[in-house]
Amino acid sequence: MINSKLFTYLCVSTFLDTLIIILKMKTEIGDLYIHSFSFTQEEVKKFAEITGDMNPLHLDEEFAANTQFKKPIMHGMLSASIISKILGTEFPGAGSVYLQQNIEFLRPMYVNKEYELRLVIQEIHPANHSAIIETTIKDTTNKKMTIRGEAMIMNEKYF
Repeated sequence: MINSKLFTYLCVSTFLDTLIIILKMKTEIGDLYIHSFSFTQEEVKKFAEITGDMNPLHLDEEFAANTQFKKPIMHGMLSASIISKILGTEFPGAGSVYLQQNIEFLRPMYVNKEYELRLVIQEIHPANHSAIIETTIKDTTNKKMTIRGEAMIMNEKYF
C-alpha cells in the first residue's frame, strides 16, 4: 500500500511538471528537437505499395546490387516523411499545418540503419502563427547529413 503523503507528493509533483510544460507552450527561435529513427524493408515495401512507386532500386536486392548504391535504398520521400510525423505529433505537435518544405536529398538512406532528425526553429511569425524550421537528417554512424531543408508550418497554439 502506498503512503498517502508520498501519493500526494507524487500527484503534486506530476501536476507541477505538467503545468511547467503547459506554461511553456509557445516555442522560441533556436528551440531544438532531436528524434532518432530507422525504417525496415517491410516499411519500405508498404510505402511502395501505398504510393505505387515500385522502383526496383528500393525493393529488389539483385537490381540494386548492379547500381552505384550496391543495395536497395529507401524512397527519399519515405525518409523525409519522418519530418511530417514529428512536426504534427511531437514538435511543436498536434494542430500543426505543414505549409511548405524545401528539401535536398544529399545521400542515400538504407533500411535498418539509425538516423537522427534535427529540427531547429529559425523564424517565428506571430501574426499568422507560423514558423520556419530547419530540417536535417544525419546518419548516426558516420555523422554525414543525408537530408537538409526548411519547413514552414502553422500552429495557433505554439506560434
